[in-house]
Amino acid sequence: MDVATYAARARSGPCFVCAFLDGDARYRHHLVYEDDAHVAFLDRWPTVPGKVLVAPKAHIEHVVRDLGASAFGDLMAVVRRVTLGIEAVLAPERTYLLSLGSQQGNAHVHWHIACLPPGVPYEEQQFHALMTENGVLSETPAQSEDLARRLREAIYGRALK
Repeated sequence: MDVATYAARARSGPCFVCAFLDGDARYRHHLVYEDDAHVAFLDRWPTVPGKVLVAPKAHIEHVVRDLGASAFGDLMAVVRRVTLGIEAVLAPERTYLLSLGSQQGNAHVHWHIACLPPGVPYEEQQFHALMTENGVLSETPAQSEDLARRLREAIYGRALK
């Protein structure tokens, strides 16, 4: 991954979530969950295995003030459901939930679900584990699709409370 190219695209390109939802081939992602109002997909440049992004389908730019209480609750329920599915598949030591992006780039509200694998040294956890500058995982399309399939099965395949 070229961090400078990514940053330039994030700041000047189309909204990556909207482009993905519109079917733009340059913004393909492996889908793990979808309902009428939300979508969840594998991060294209994961720093930890199974990193997933969850977003409302509507182009919303402020995670709290642009969502009413009910819509915010619905979004967080999807984040929880997807997280439980990821945890069932990957059995992480810890799960990080972050809403990232800004008006300067990647403005569409999205939550990052990043599961820390067991055994990662403390010095390589938390923000260190999430920064692309520290490296991204190299996964083949087949590996990503297999993981997405297993996550979909976990998310949809059991009743979550």
